[in-house]
Amino acid sequence: MTTLNEKDLYKARRNEVEIVEVPSINFLMADGQGDPNTSSAYKEAVETLYALSYALKFALKKAQGLEYKVGPLEGLWWAEDMTKFSTERKGDWKWTMMIAQPEAITPEWLEKVREEVRRKKNLPALDRVRLEVYAEGPSAQILHLGPYAAEGPTIQKLHAFIRKQGGRLDEKHHEIYLSDPRRTTPEKLKTILRQPYR
Repeated sequence: MTTLNEKDLYKARRNEVEIVEVPSINFLMADGQGDPNTSSAYKEAVETLYALSYALKFALKKAQGLEYKVGPLEGLWWAEDMTKFSTERKGDWKWTMMIAQPEAITPEWLEKVREEVRRKKNLPALDRVRLEVYAEGPSAQILHLGPYAAEGPTIQKLHAFIRKQGGRLDEKHHEIYLSDPRRTTPEKLKTILRQPYR
């Protein structure tokens, strides 16, 4: 068992579940429901998160000289009835897609940049994106290599580890997408699977 520190939040090992204490992190977030493969709301949310994240990055660089890398896309996944949360019922899935932001990003910065983006692009999800501080606390995580549809055994390993430690699953299933599915073959997709526990 390995306990990680904050700098390791976006690193994980493929065959080893690790424990990480996730602090409060600033995120741009957008909520929705439905199959991510077919939902237009999902596609719109992701497109808008990236548009705002890059616009904020360039605005802060210009105004404050702050340079940083835009983080990976992340997703929280759940269902009203978690016993029915399965790949066969993706239409019932609820999700929050999100991208971490530096602490320098404030609600005022978001509103300023939102209006700049609105003038340049027609993004239906623009008003659905919010800035929120999210804290998961103690979590276990592991790297999944391969298609999203094949995550099941890796998730089972993660959950079994938590139960073996005497913990219980808490909150929502969290995924961090380290690969761009538009440019990476399904077999090479890297996804950190994270599960908060108590």
